[in-house]
Amino acid sequence: MCGICGKVDFTGGAVERGLIGAMAGRLVHRGRDDGGLYTWRGGDAACGLGHRRLSIIDLSAAGRQPMANEDRSLWLVYNGEIYNFALLRRELEAKGHRFSSRTDGEVILHLFEEEGPSALTRLEGMFALALWSEGDRRLLLARDPVGIKPLVYFADGRRLVFASEIKALLADPDVPKEIDPEAVDLYLSLNYIPAPWTILRGVRKLPPGHYLSFDRDGVDIVPYWDVATASPEDTVPPRDFETAKRHLRETLAGAVRRHLIADVPLGAFLSGGIDSSVVVGLMAAEGGRPVKTYTVGYADMAMYDERVYAREVARLHRTDHHEIVLTARDVIAAVPEVLGLLDEPFGDSSAVPTYLVARETARDVKVALSGDGGDELFAGYRLYRGEAWQRRWRLLPRLIRRGLIEPLIGFLPESRDDRFTEQVRRLKKFLRGTKDTLAERFYAWNELFSREERDSLLSPELRAGTSPAPALFAAALARFPGDDLNRMLYADLTVSLPGDMLWKVDMTSMRHPLEVRVPILDRRVCEAAFRIPGEWKLHRGRGKYIFIEAFKDLLPASLHSRPKWGFEMPISRWLKTDLHWLIETYLSRERIERTGLLRPDAVAGLVADLRGGRRDVSWRIWNLIALQAWHENTYG
Repeated sequence: MCGICGKVDFTGGAVERGLIGAMAGRLVHRGRDDGGLYTWRGGDAACGLGHRRLSIIDLSAAGRQPMANEDRSLWLVYNGEIYNFALLRRELEAKGHRFSSRTDGEVILHLFEEEGPSALTRLEGMFALALWSEGDRRLLLARDPVGIKPLVYFADGRRLVFASEIKALLADPDVPKEIDPEAVDLYLSLNYIPAPWTILRGVRKLPPGHYLSFDRDGVDIVPYWDVATASPEDTVPPRDFETAKRHLRETLAGAVRRHLIADVPLGAFLSGGIDSSVVVGLMAAEGGRPVKTYTVGYADMAMYDERVYAREVARLHRTDHHEIVLTARDVIAAVPEVLGLLDEPFGDSSAVPTYLVARETARDVKVALSGDGGDELFAGYRLYRGEAWQRRWRLLPRLIRRGLIEPLIGFLPESRDDRFTEQVRRLKKFLRGTKDTLAERFYAWNELFSREERDSLLSPELRAGTSPAPALFAAALARFPGDDLNRMLYADLTVSLPGDMLWKVDMTSMRHPLEVRVPILDRRVCEAAFRIPGEWKLHRGRGKYIFIEAFKDLLPASLHSRPKWGFEMPISRWLKTDLHWLIETYLSRERIERTGLLRPDAVAGLVADLRGGRRDVSWRIWNLIALQAWHENTYG
């Protein structure tokens, strides 16, 4: 796993080597093993590419980037892993191509020589890449199908700057630092900023499954893969439940097998949940040495400690199991570090424990497989069950719903501090989402701050005229032609997953650095999953039904019907106690007035609600703390 950056300029000026070096210098944490620079100028065109390397395959100097083809007309910088590169290499060698390394990056170069951008459909893996053609004076950027690896860019018509992270872009004074009001609205709505937006006006994320071409004529962005339209020859709609189970099993087992390729120590995250347990079971089935598994547990937070489930899985598959035991003090101490590494606002507090488990795992291995993606493919989250529940809810007479049950639930206190008040919080969230249309419900269940709350919080200069989030989700739901559940899963796969979960894992793991691989999000697995009817995923109120049935033998009996429990921390309680200093620091009237993002009185009202304990506003307050912390990190 690596960091990439670069710039192309058609104004007649040079791309200075010092600039590319400065950009790459801001990505050292992504690749501490090696680095390289390339600059070129011809006529009115100039290009510079930078790379930071975390060596995983072919650790020798032959794998150094930027990397060129034989005649040095095509140059590559690349972040990721291509799991079918050995097969592609044999095909290319049969066509006469010669290789000087054992890297997957060199395979990409030769494959593009043969096939151009259509080569992207042949790559099975996770990647963000840049290819510069000296002869064509053309830059091509591409991002993997589901957005596992990040890629951001700024273009003004004659110049384009790109990088793995925004902070590297900002080493270039040509990149503006003006905040985008639409992005702020998205952040307060969703707790993250989805592609193509970033927090900065004009800076954009390349959407997953797309490539960008930049030459003298400007920017052209082209989709090359979408699970809604993909129809590979080896993936057909299942004829019956047993056929679908068997195909899913074979497809994911093949993906895990491909994800095990590495020239460095490799392990797996084991949370005690369904998805990571299945991945570990399939890894163990491949044989060889016992799988190294890593579980985080809390010594003094029993409600969030899942070690007992992870131990059962480890015993079943005889793994080399490691428990990372943290205290509340350990987690609290890491909060400033996590807030300090944000290069755009990100409000998911689980970034803190994710950061810690990556840090501890990286002490022992360089690569870890995870179970991310199973909830988005097979309906693991509560909001999917909420869609089924709302149909039954609406069967009740309106008088009973609105006149009796809703006022009663609304009266109860909500909090994340214990299981009862957490259930109340979930009930209230469900009721907020019982709207008329699927698009309205889906957005309401995802929404953090309502439109009215956002308008009351934001300074007038940052209020977006029209909120883009509802239309973003409505468009995603409309693109998928299947049943309602699969439409919701598709919206999460294409919008929420890359913007939230995958961005979080990349951001936290690459700080150490640790390469995290996600076999459940293999392109073939995604295609197989979206050909399974929703009724086989959510069955009689049980999410992930077909997934659990397909891999039941790899799971301890205690996991067969275990409800979903997120990777969280007691943020509500801590904001009232140990982390109250964050409120006093970042949400003080003085700080708010200085940054100019928020209105002090509205923030003070939220803080009063937190202290009063009648409604849970902890995630909202954490969201505002992260926004303020990002602003101070970026603007000083």
